[in-house]
Amino acid sequence: MNINQAFAILQKNGGIRAARIITEKHKKMSFFRVMLYAYKLHRGVPVAKIIHSKWFYGLDFYTNKYTLDPRPDTETLVSAVINDCRENKERRILDMGTGTSCIICALCKNINGLSGIAIDKSKHALKVANKNIKKLGLKDKIKTLHADFGCFKSKDQFDIIVSNPPYIKYGDTRVNAGARFDPKIALYAKNGGLYAYEQIAKNAVNLIKDDGKIYLEIGVGMANQVIKIFNYFGWKFERTEKDLAGLNRVLVFTR
Repeated sequence: MNINQAFAILQKNGGIRAARIITEKHKKMSFFRVMLYAYKLHRGVPVAKIIHSKWFYGLDFYTNKYTLDPRPDTETLVSAVINDCRENKERRILDMGTGTSCIICALCKNINGLSGIAIDKSKHALKVANKNIKKLGLKDKIKTLHADFGCFKSKDQFDIIVSNPPYIKYGDTRVNAGARFDPKIALYAKNGGLYAYEQIAKNAVNLIKDDGKIYLEIGVGMANQVIKIFNYFGWKFERTEKDLAGLNRVLVFTR
């Protein structure tokens, strides 16, 4: 099937943007592949889940059904860390709930002297994370471990902790249709979406250096609740970072 025919079929089922992204990724496609992609688009499957690729902070990441697709909102977290790490020195970072590893990879690519550990409780997600780490040439800088937010232990402490944890409360109707194809374990949390923050706030106390910082992505309207949780466990609130839509998206805490 020629590219113009493929584009027309894909556009009909998923719109012009989806058709453009897919045909740019695959210059040649069989009739079977085009029809399979068209079917998935018609069902509402996100383009990134179809082509297993999503750009984040200038880097191309592999993604699949076991991970969240990297999102522009999360680039706010990456930028916040980079802005705090202008001077060249050795730093250690811990990424809690790494998923595709897009956060820690983007940071290690943009901050000199940074290395660390990425953890996730999903073994399937860790396979994706390792694939991206290898593809981006970061195997000497990033180690992955199978662990949960509240259970991870380390004899070493970290200068930086980052996390984009699950923060959607069960039953929230604001979740978009594309989220149907994301792993629920990476989206939803107990206690009204606050459970992961509670676990991180409690456990990370023993993982951070005295002058270290923790950077967290949050959902819309969650800032005050998350700040209250971290204050309870002895963290000091430093600042909020807004995303491109002007919404509070990242919280920064120190010890």
